[in-house]
Amino acid sequence: MLQARLKRTFTPEPDSVGFSLDLEFTASQGVTVLFGPSGSGKTLTLDAVAGFVRPDEGRILLDDQILYDAASGVHLPPQQRNCGYVFQNYALFPHMTLRENLAFAAERRPRLERHRRVNEMLERFRLNDAAGRRPGEVSGGQRQRCSIARALIGGPKLLLLDEPATGLDAPLRAEFYEILRQVQADFQTPMLLVTHDLAECFELAEEMLVLRDGRVIQKGPPRHILDEPANIEVARLLGAFNLLEAEIKTLDPGRDVSRLQVGSFELTGPYFPGHLKGDRVTLCVRPEQLKVGARGAKAEPNQVPAELKRVVERPHGLRLEMSSPAFEGTAIRVNVSRGEYERQRENREWVIEFPMAALRVV
Repeated sequence: MLQARLKRTFTPEPDSVGFSLDLEFTASQGVTVLFGPSGSGKTLTLDAVAGFVRPDEGRILLDDQILYDAASGVHLPPQQRNCGYVFQNYALFPHMTLRENLAFAAERRPRLERHRRVNEMLERFRLNDAAGRRPGEVSGGQRQRCSIARALIGGPKLLLLDEPATGLDAPLRAEFYEILRQVQADFQTPMLLVTHDLAECFELAEEMLVLRDGRVIQKGPPRHILDEPANIEVARLLGAFNLLEAEIKTLDPGRDVSRLQVGSFELTGPYFPGHLKGDRVTLCVRPEQLKVGARGAKAEPNQVPAELKRVVERPHGLRLEMSSPAFEGTAIRVNVSRGEYERQRENREWVIEFPMAALRVV
């Protein structure tokens, strides 16, 4: 298990703003993902754990070994931390073959064991046919597999991965996910992985740490974070919600309902514990939970008149971009299947239905 408490401050310079990393987290068995926008401190956190950056304050403990402790002055160099690192650009030695790259990483092992270990990793990661080629002579997927094999060949206690799927096409990305799952099953090595791709979190992560401006603003399983974003910052970072400003008009805990004023329209929602009548909140609704239909003669509950602005193709359906005068022209995204859209594409007047169970506030 990795336990880390880190503080690192960069003072403002003439050509750069200041930045402060201040976070505390643990990473146990499985994959822990650091998720957040560029500049939030994800790679800086990896580099601090690996020993490339020395924090100003804090402590890093890997199993029973202290890697860094500000109070006692301990700061082990990277080669003594027993961490494998897969860099974003893979960082293979360009003048060495793939076999030589692996052999270099295993140089501390006895010669016969090193030879056996290199052959084993070439076989496991399907690199035998390219073992004699240099990184510039093989595919991106082969470079990636070699980088992971090199990080693992020394038997690390922790594997660090900095956006390793960046730039990979869809088949290579799917192959990478399968490789990581197999690595986890075979080696049982805890992994700390950096990404800004929410889909990647769902593919790989048991635990997800959401970073913003050098701090953890929410942590937990990806599904929990998507279902219950802690605040508006998390909801915006996830990029998976329609966000609407609202005011709570009524709260009825006995009937488990509420009324929300959104623009010039009122929606019925569930009861929101911890909130009061009159609170200004942000309504979060996922596009796939909304429904669309033709406007009828009689308005149904939670149906808002809308205008279809654009239809966007998606891999697994369509995204309808709509606006409603009731919401002062705010854009609303609705995800639908192709069949559902084809059945309704001739609609002249549209409505968006906001199912009560789909409404959450932050």
